[in-house]
Amino acid sequence: MSTLPSNPLWIFFTVLCTFLVAAKSSTVGVSYISRFLEIQDKERAPSSVQLTAAYGVLNRLFPSHSSSFEFKIIPKEHCGGELCFKISNHPSFSYNGYPEILISGTTGVELAAGLHWYLKYWCGAHISWMKTGGAQLASVPKAGSLPQVQHAGVEIRRPVPWSYYQNAVTSSYTFAWWDWERWEKEIDWMALQGINLPLAFTGQEAIWQKVFQKFNISTSSLDDFFGGPAFLAWSRMANLHGWGGPLPQSWLDQQLLMQKKILARMYQLGMTPVLPAFSGNVPAALKRVFPSAKITHLGNWFTVHGDPRWCCTYLLDATDPLFIEIGKAFVKQQVNGIHIAFLPLSNMEEVATFTTGAAIFRGMQSGDSDAVWLMQGWLFSYDPFWRPPQMKALLHSVPVGKMIVLDLFAEAKPIWSSSEQFYGVPYIWCMLHNFAGNIEMYGVLDAVGSGPVEARRSENSTMVGVGMSMEGIEQNPVVYDLMSEMAFQHEIVDVKKWVDLYAKRRYGRYVQSLQDAWTILYGTLYNCTDGSQDKNRDVIVAFPDVDPYSIAIPQVTISRRYQDNRIQFLLRTVREELTDSFSKPHLWYSTSEVIEALKLFLSSGDEVPETSTYRYDLIDLTRQALAKYANQLFLKVIESYQLADLPAVAHFSQEFLGLVEDMDILLGCHDGFLLGPWLESAKRLAQDEEQERQFEWNARTQITMWFDNTQEEASLLRDYGNKYWSGLLRDYYGPRAAIYFKFLIESLEKGDGFRLQHWRREWIKLTNDWQSSRNIFPVKSTGNALNVSRWLYKKYLEDPSFHDV
Repeated sequence: MSTLPSNPLWIFFTVLCTFLVAAKSSTVGVSYISRFLEIQDKERAPSSVQLTAAYGVLNRLFPSHSSSFEFKIIPKEHCGGELCFKISNHPSFSYNGYPEILISGTTGVELAAGLHWYLKYWCGAHISWMKTGGAQLASVPKAGSLPQVQHAGVEIRRPVPWSYYQNAVTSSYTFAWWDWERWEKEIDWMALQGINLPLAFTGQEAIWQKVFQKFNISTSSLDDFFGGPAFLAWSRMANLHGWGGPLPQSWLDQQLLMQKKILARMYQLGMTPVLPAFSGNVPAALKRVFPSAKITHLGNWFTVHGDPRWCCTYLLDATDPLFIEIGKAFVKQQVNGIHIAFLPLSNMEEVATFTTGAAIFRGMQSGDSDAVWLMQGWLFSYDPFWRPPQMKALLHSVPVGKMIVLDLFAEAKPIWSSSEQFYGVPYIWCMLHNFAGNIEMYGVLDAVGSGPVEARRSENSTMVGVGMSMEGIEQNPVVYDLMSEMAFQHEIVDVKKWVDLYAKRRYGRYVQSLQDAWTILYGTLYNCTDGSQDKNRDVIVAFPDVDPYSIAIPQVTISRRYQDNRIQFLLRTVREELTDSFSKPHLWYSTSEVIEALKLFLSSGDEVPETSTYRYDLIDLTRQALAKYANQLFLKVIESYQLADLPAVAHFSQEFLGLVEDMDILLGCHDGFLLGPWLESAKRLAQDEEQERQFEWNARTQITMWFDNTQEEASLLRDYGNKYWSGLLRDYYGPRAAIYFKFLIESLEKGDGFRLQHWRREWIKLTNDWQSSRNIFPVKSTGNALNVSRWLYKKYLEDPSFHDV
């Protein structure tokens, strides 16, 4: 850890919270954090360290062009006191062997972002996550022939100092099983996107183990406190305890070493990692050791019947003297010891008043006098408790400039505009976008391209950064490409022109049909304006657990087929009472237009080289269209059942199940849509057979159904982390749907009602058996994406009668 400073100023993140460090810009909010930004600049890694780290990013991204660029760290004074990068032609390029392009920047991150900017806008390149197609660099000319920039060069300044990244739960939905090779790629990606304020929460449990030992809590007492490897985000937030555990000591040690590498690399690049602080979440054993402490037993969080093995965690009151002692010990353990910290969010929304907020901050400051509280503002958006007086009390409980709020869902439900800019408190404009790592083509590109600029330009703006706060990554690369760019955009983006250029960069060449397709996608899938959060509830991945009579079918006339008045009355009554029991999938666009875009994609297949970016997008778009078609098929099954049309139920059921099988084949054509890597990466972190079973069970359970259940009652936390992954459709989603359809058919054959409890019993057993199974799934894709997509289009989507619902 020699590359880390002896007394680094980290950023800490807790319940509503987080600690920080700070730079200079154009808003009132930036002036409030000016001292913090000065400290941040002083604590940054030496220029030589940042240069070496930036060259490392270049060498890993583009080794064939490693000698084509020269990097140079410059002081902020060369950029008017702001963070910036400059791109210019290298003055010595005329001599053989010299670099062609000189990129200067105030930090290692600025150098990497400048490199990306040059590759993007002078070479037509594109960089995304490997799972979503990876980097398209084929359009970049060979070394020695790189495009020159204008004679005066280019200077790009940040309009606000910070570009924030991650969500409290990304660590579990996406990062749970990552090794250093994957982490290194992610940190490179962060730097290339200009991210300088990332969360760093790996390995938290090892720190807590050391801290609680100081308060006479044994290691064995923590077995029931920590969640399993795939559920750590929620045990840190005091939502659950013990579920998926206990954590082996080897896991704690392994993750601690990983965090050291993560923090070291972030520091080397000039980033400011965000570390967690104590939120009050404590093990049950603390109440026994300190019986007079103010400890609250929290309520149930979605467990079946409030199962005490997993539910109802304990929260230490922030006004109790013990709170400051534990908070101080935690901060000192991670900062002065191994520089590690984490984010245990707690269920403390309605107890967070002025007194509580002040007490939390005292706990932070007791461990680090320069600490700043980064608070997740999500609670303000959904809890009716938070009216203006309550918000002001909490926000003003900390000195101005010592708290920064994440406006977590600003692209759809901004809080800054309705709270007088968080009542004078600095904030970061964040795009939430994704929930649980679900796979759905979705976005609000116009809001992304304008929202941060409008917020920054607003009167007395307290905005100090932009951010991406998605719950899961590796999906919708177009959304994250634009959002990361907003860290450097001073003007509202013409998104239509930006998308036109994106399509060319994404595939490495101009193809008119792909340009036309992206025009459609921009106006449909990526233009959701209904304000709804896009939690994927497609029938395939989130199958309804309801009586079929409770599902309302548009324009179905029951009386045509049912002459029995008693049955008519029964259907009408049940439907009136239960029509909301079926959580309908989110649909905000014309499916026929999206299918037209798919046709254009298919027609382009012979013009575009077999690039990973094209294959990913083609599969994702085909999947999107087929998923909505499957929703319609399911309603046809239900309509046929309600009309007592047994042959139709059998026919549409088989078509639905066949579609699931076919989609599994489609998804198997790209590595980004496979179940196998998720499971195998979990097993690779295990030290023995017992751990391998535990880790695989964790991985399987997170994406299906959480918590124990009775034979006939499933947890409410089912399918929240659903995924369109090859292997999962064939092995779990399809068989689950088949069980439901079996009971529909039996009901009509026997002339009695749908046996809901029997369906639940078989579905729950299927789920539990699948979670414990050990069958192996491919980790590499097979099949031709273009041929499979064309086949499925002809089989399911060519008939226009099914295009719009």
